[in-house]
Amino acid sequence: MDNELIEIKKIRIKTLRVIIIVGLACISIIGYGVYWALFDTNRLPKGEYLTEVTSPDGAYTLKAYRVNGGATTSFAIRGELVTNDQKGKSKTIYWNDHEDNATVKWIDSDTVHINGHTLNMPNEKFDFRTQ
Repeated sequence: MDNELIEIKKIRIKTLRVIIIVGLACISIIGYGVYWALFDTNRLPKGEYLTEVTSPDGAYTLKAYRVNGGATTSFAIRGELVTNDQKGKSKTIYWNDHEDNATVKWIDSDTVHINGHTLNMPNEKFDFRTQ
């Protein structure tokens, strides 16, 4: 009788572990899906080209685009960092709404100032949705 209770407890523990692992996997997949759909800066619309400014050492070029949000939202500015030594590899580093012009100035070879926001390259980003 005791052996049967021990076996039943082992089965329940294994079942609980499987349920927890599957639940965490589902939560992770849903969380990534929400991030991908709502916050991934690589999925932003391209926009209308405004300007581009190259860093003093020529390693980076920041391209600015104006994105028209349509009738119900204002314009937004998207800043795209192009790494010149990696065959034009680019990523969005700046996204801010309620702006229709871009003022870009390189402070030094690794620091850029965009519409009042200072970013250190190549890893720092500004996204109004996460502020």
